[in-house]
Amino acid sequence: MDTGQGTAMIDDSLTLPRAAEAAPRIDCRNIKVYYGQAQAIHDVSMTFPDRAVTALIGPSGCGKSTFLRCLNRMNDTIENCRVEGEILMDGENINDADIDPVLLRSRVGMVFQKPNPFPKSIYDNIAYGPRIHGLANGREDLDAIVEKSLRRAGLWEEVKDRLTAPGTSLSGGQQQRLCIARAIAVQPEVILMDEPCSALDPIATARIEELIDELRNRYCIVIVTHSMQQAARVSQRTAFFHLGHVVELGDTNQIFTNPREKRTEDYITGRFG
Repeated sequence: MDTGQGTAMIDDSLTLPRAAEAAPRIDCRNIKVYYGQAQAIHDVSMTFPDRAVTALIGPSGCGKSTFLRCLNRMNDTIENCRVEGEILMDGENINDADIDPVLLRSRVGMVFQKPNPFPKSIYDNIAYGPRIHGLANGREDLDAIVEKSLRRAGLWEEVKDRLTAPGTSLSGGQQQRLCIARAIAVQPEVILMDEPCSALDPIATARIEELIDELRNRYCIVIVTHSMQQAARVSQRTAFFHLGHVVELGDTNQIFTNPREKRTEDYITGRFG
């Protein structure tokens, strides 16, 4: 962490005794991200526990989404973007040259800001990943995966009688749940969500938040959100980003009620951002 910015490294063991009991699902060490010569992320070190939601908050342009994309190497697809540091999953650095990004992204699923169903049927949206990754032995297995994924995404009862309909025929909130079901179908360990509710109405947003709360019992979830209310509702841990630095990281309740850093307090109380 750059102490020249007045930023202090937060000791997770002091703020997060419950999370510290289990080994982290992801361990990020000294992550730096550059776009050409411009540095977007500065020496970020943090862990993500299993079966918990970690929210990344901060003003626009602070590096939240850039950092999130490091966790499944989506930054590899951006020209002139360079990532330094270690991101460990099960003891392996995902940035090593011998790690296949395609296989990594089956372990670390992603749900984007705008729902992006494939131009295929509801069924084929879910079945696509299991097919290409060889997770199903025949149609019966595939049917079971599709139903299980849609049930976990809270969508099965709404679509079970029209699985051949286009995914794009669903409402915005249903499309986002379809995308979550699609991510679940390949049996990921981690689910990344980049502003998953920003394009949705309040009712659809509430349904997605309920779903996130249900899914955290099975997955490590990392969510980027501009909504501090949403972060407070769905997460157990929160990291406040500012100018590419993690200013503060800790238990969500502590961050929102008793932040250690003045910049965190100023952002949460609306003095900037």
